[in-house]
Amino acid sequence: MNAKEIKARARRVLDIEAEAITNLRDSINGTFAELVEVILACSGRVIMTGMGKSGLIAKKLAATLSSTGTPSFFLHPGEAIHGDLGMVTEKDIVIALSNSGETKEVIQILPVIKRIGAEIIALTGGTDSTLAKNADYFLDTSVEREAGPLDLAPTASTTATLALGDALAVSLLEARGFQPEDFALYHPGGSLGKKLLLKVEDVMHVRERNPLVEQDKPLKEALFTMTSTQMGAANIIDENGKLIGIITDGDVRRQLEESSDPLRLPTKEVMTAAPTTITTDKLAVEAVKIMQDKEISDLPVVDEDHKPLGMVNFQDLLKAGVF
Repeated sequence: MNAKEIKARARRVLDIEAEAITNLRDSINGTFAELVEVILACSGRVIMTGMGKSGLIAKKLAATLSSTGTPSFFLHPGEAIHGDLGMVTEKDIVIALSNSGETKEVIQILPVIKRIGAEIIALTGGTDSTLAKNADYFLDTSVEREAGPLDLAPTASTTATLALGDALAVSLLEARGFQPEDFALYHPGGSLGKKLLLKVEDVMHVRERNPLVEQDKPLKEALFTMTSTQMGAANIIDENGKLIGIITDGDVRRQLEESSDPLRLPTKEVMTAAPTTITTDKLAVEAVKIMQDKEISDLPVVDEDHKPLGMVNFQDLLKAGVF
């Protein structure tokens, strides 16, 4: 095949698979809507099963369901007949995937699942198959043709099954009123999870230092404090320990340029008074927004009495993965 033929073949594969998905619109009928209600009412788990390529699709759909509010896991049909059927309870729903509907390993576990009392949903292209006939509910995933040569390798059929399963998962997600905060709860390691769950108190653990300097101390002490704590700024406090200002390394540089003996100046004469602050219970992403809006690199963290607990800066936020 030359380059032109290769590109033509690739486009043909995409056309066939796109057609397979488009034709699935007919599967979105009353049964589909009923299935959503049935799964919503399920007090157990949704158990996905399938063999071979269908099993890989079942694994993906189990992961999608679990991460969007529907407790689910994958059950390998081959392992199921050797003891793993003990995972199934009468409160569960089993969704079985098989393009032909005659996959031996899947068919073998159907009688046991029925005896246990779990409901069975079939996603199959075999509309008159053993799986379809023994299921409590059936969704047609049949395709006119596979995308590969000789109509052998599962391609369009697995794509269609995956798309229909995704449609079911998203329908359940929306029916549950699933919110970004819920998604973040199940994905605490992802960027969305960190944006919606990570708080300022969590970010502070990146750098557990609190650069404090009393207002009457010389600028020299503020500089030493910033150096020893490896912070780019220092919190300036009054006699009661309350935050009244902030001195940054930029303030120090400016004083070195403008004053003849700047390091002897009291910090209260150099500081920026009444600086912007944040509390530990706020989301770390709020700290990011404040720092961007104010064009600052350091943000004091205070308690309810306005006493400084620490400080966060862009380096802390970068290390915590808030961006």
